[in-house]
This record gives sequence, C-alpha cells and structure tokens, in this order.
Amino acid sequence: MAQRFDFIRNFVRKRAGIVLEEHQDYLIDARLAPVAVRVGLRSVEELQHHLTGSPTADVQRWVIEGLTTHETSFFRDTQPFDLLRSKVLPTLLQRRGSIKTLRIWSAACSTGQEPYSIAMLLTEHFPELASWHVTILATDLSNSVLDTARLGRFSAAAMARGLPAHYQQKYFVREGSDWVLSVPVRSKVSFRQLNFIERWPSPLPLFDIVFCRNVLIYFDTPTRESILGKIREQMSPDGILFVGTTESTATKNTRFKRAIYDQAGCYEAIT
Repeated sequence: MAQRFDFIRNFVRKRAGIVLEEHQDYLIDARLAPVAVRVGLRSVEELQHHLTGSPTADVQRWVIEGLTTHETSFFRDTQPFDLLRSKVLPTLLQRRGSIKTLRIWSAACSTGQEPYSIAMLLTEHFPELASWHVTILATDLSNSVLDTARLGRFSAAAMARGLPAHYQQKYFVREGSDWVLSVPVRSKVSFRQLNFIERWPSPLPLFDIVFCRNVLIYFDTPTRESILGKIREQMSPDGILFVGTTESTATKNTRFKRAIYDQAGCYEAIT
C-alpha cells in the first residue's frame, strides 16, 4: 500500500507540482475512488496499475483534478478585498487614469467565487470603470471546475459563505434551488486553463493586480520560487500581488516587497 501511495504522490508532483504528504494517504483513497469508477476500474489500486501503463490524457487529468484542493468562498477572509477596495484600487486608478486600462488575474480560481467577488466589488464601488478597459482573467488547473465557474451558478450553501446579503439581492437571480450571477457581472470575467508548472498559455498581458491566495502552500520551495518568478514576469512594474496570509513571497531572488499598506498577504512588485 505504501508503494501505491508513493507512486501517486510522485505522479501528482511531477505533473502538477503539488506536494501530498504521507499523512494525506487517506485523501488519496477518498478522492481517487470516484476516478477509478469513472475509468471503469474496481479500486484505487487498479487505478494505480493503470497509471503505470499508458493512461490517456483524460485519465491523467482526472487524477490530477481529483487530488487538487478547490476550497473557495466569496470574499474569502474579507481583509484582502477590503484592502483592494480602500487602498489598492484607488492608487492604481489614479496611476492608470491616462490610459484607463486595468488588468487583474485570479490564479487558481476554483469554481469562480474569487474573480466574481472582484467583479462585484468593481461594479459596486468603482462605477467610473465602466468607461475603462478592464480585464479580469481567472485561471485554474482543472477544466471541470472552470466549466462550473463559467456558469456562475451557486448553491444556497455556497451563497451563504461570505457573500453579503445586499450583493446577493443586487447581482443574483434565483433559479430553482440555485442562484445565478447576473450576465453583466459574469461577463466581466474570462476563464482559462493554466497549470503552474507547465508552459503557460500565450499571450498573457501584464497584470496590475494578481490574486494567488492559498495556493503556494501546496508546492515545494523550488516550485514555489519558480511560480513566483513567472508571476512577477506577468506583472506591471508597480503591480500588486495578494497571497494567503500564511504564505510568503520570500525567495532566493525575491522581486516582491511587503506593500506599504502593511497588510499580511499584500506585496508590491520590485523592478
């Protein structure tokens, strides 16, 4: 059994850079059991043997997606969005006033709550952006969660996690037991598949704001440093990066510094 888990951990690490610890063996069994059934196999052990052969690209993707964490919620942790509204956006809007262009990237967006939170915040508090060219790109490793995100459809349980009541009333409509985000807000976000450790899609613009929150903790140090370096290359010289409050941008060749706002998880790019 230990060899089976070791094989799957190495498989996921090689293809997605994700590190699964030994104490997470229970997670492998629980999450891959449905994948085994989907492939037509009787157990995770049979799935592991299948992976040692020549599995199709679909099977490989299902395994990676099955072991990827997709925890998310609207306005998650609150503080980053308060900071975005009160400090970051006013500063950037002043700097970009002559070109009226703003580009935002929500990396590892899962089922879309983060980028849609950003879109609602812009709509609610910055009406002047209606005359700007605003881009909100949302990316994720998993095509299945991106398909879900594009729908903008959320259960009552998802709506109850972090979404202010007046946002629900203003920007969503009820359809059966679900809630659907209004088209004007939903259309502000575009979705695209991106695997951090593979070749990134091209072209990508330079982003003014990047949200890459609660993602870096799943990678080892060399992979994390590589990802941060690539993110920095896709940012404007004065861009702002948000990471999780327990995450850091500290690397051997760091090109970020703690933002002047002195808030955990917010960093400025260094030229």
